[in-house]
Amino acid sequence: MIGLSQVYALAGLVFAGFAVMSLRDAANPRRRRNALFWGLFALSFLAGDHLGDLGNGVLVLVMALAAAFGLGRSGTTAGDGEARAASARTYGLRLFLPALMIPVIVLAGSLGVRHGGALAAALVDPGQATLVALGFATLLVAGLSVRMFRQPVLSPLTEGLRLADTVGWMALLPQMLAALGAVFALAGVGNVVGETVTRVFPMDTRLAAVAVYCLGMAGFTVLMGNAFAAFPVMTAGVALPILVKVYGGDPAAICAIGMLSGFCGTLLTPLAANFNLAPAALLDLDDRFAVIRAQAPTAVVLLLVNTVLMHVLAFPAHP
Repeated sequence: MIGLSQVYALAGLVFAGFAVMSLRDAANPRRRRNALFWGLFALSFLAGDHLGDLGNGVLVLVMALAAAFGLGRSGTTAGDGEARAASARTYGLRLFLPALMIPVIVLAGSLGVRHGGALAAALVDPGQATLVALGFATLLVAGLSVRMFRQPVLSPLTEGLRLADTVGWMALLPQMLAALGAVFALAGVGNVVGETVTRVFPMDTRLAAVAVYCLGMAGFTVLMGNAFAAFPVMTAGVALPILVKVYGGDPAAICAIGMLSGFCGTLLTPLAANFNLAPAALLDLDDRFAVIRAQAPTAVVLLLVNTVLMHVLAFPAHP
């Protein structure tokens, strides 16, 4: 059965490829440091289950040291600006087709597994259908892109390394912050937050409780830099004990809309550096917070919309 372990193995092989290519990149003056960084990241995916807590902790510390001393950028495609411009003129809007194909394939794969009966359930783990579909879509679209745009076979890895080196250590933030959320949940932070919130904010109406949860998800995301880190804290502290148990809300709808509320906070925080600071650096913007300023109005409107949607859709049996 194809499940999360195979997806992790695929990601590990990609980062292992980055490590090998970094080591062979003579144009990168810090190629050994980059190879160490991406190689350890690959090891975490390929053998993290076998390293134990101490081994993974040491691995993360070594990666942090490597990043602290500075990573370089891939030089394998540094001189092909003219070729890129010519390719853009040739293919035009067709260059966006692969990016649009991925969500379509993921949606089709997820629905296919969930409604495909016993055969699909035996082939793919239903609980990991979306991630498996994403891995399959990535491989399929990479192969189609190579053929459509007449690129070398290794161009997905080459361009992936260029982008990974440009983003650098910030590429690890989602995974690390999600792990931080899990640590907070195990430490009982959610219970403390729930007790504090109920003392400070009156939640004697359903709308007030919904507003506290949605605003809390966005606020904790701003503080922690990732909605996945905020989710276990706010869900354990507010959503489950109050919205579900007291007001009888639908857990699936509450959690889904709650995550969307957290993503509104992602648009507002510099701690989500890979989303908000890296694009400003890539675009050479003078204002490093320009992306956040542009996103802020959308984030506020979406947060209000999510609050209304949760209040209306997550409590079908209650007035």
